[in-house]
Amino acid sequence: MYALKTRAHFDSAHFLYGYDGKCKNIHGHRWVIEVEITGETLQKDGFQRDMLIDFGDFKREVKNLADFYDHRLIYEKNSLKEKTLSALKEEDFRLIEIECRPTAENFAKMFFDVLKEKGLNISRVTVYETPENCAVYSEE
Repeated sequence: MYALKTRAHFDSAHFLYGYDGKCKNIHGHRWVIEVEITGETLQKDGFQRDMLIDFGDFKREVKNLADFYDHRLIYEKNSLKEKTLSALKEEDFRLIEIECRPTAENFAKMFFDVLKEKGLNISRVTVYETPENCAVYSEE
């Protein structure tokens, strides 16, 4: 089995709605996304001969994903009052509403699904919330 890994990062803010602790307040992280793809065989022909995938293509997909989330406030749907949301939008803040709590665990699954839809043979996505703490998602 062959495996390739790449990483990308983004800075964003979030908060955990309904959480009883300091993470209920808006705070930021430098999130790191580490993606692993696997395959049994290498390509046989063309310019990608003897490669699982071109690293440039692989890195670009992961970087594009990270760039989408960079410098945004990521929040759970229905977790902000309409007045608050309107004020943030009026100030032209970059917001991303998601269906679930914006945790490292949920990000790992979300990113896995997005990259799989792009045709990558994803085996695992690891999302670091801090240099020491991460969540991993795989379908194994």
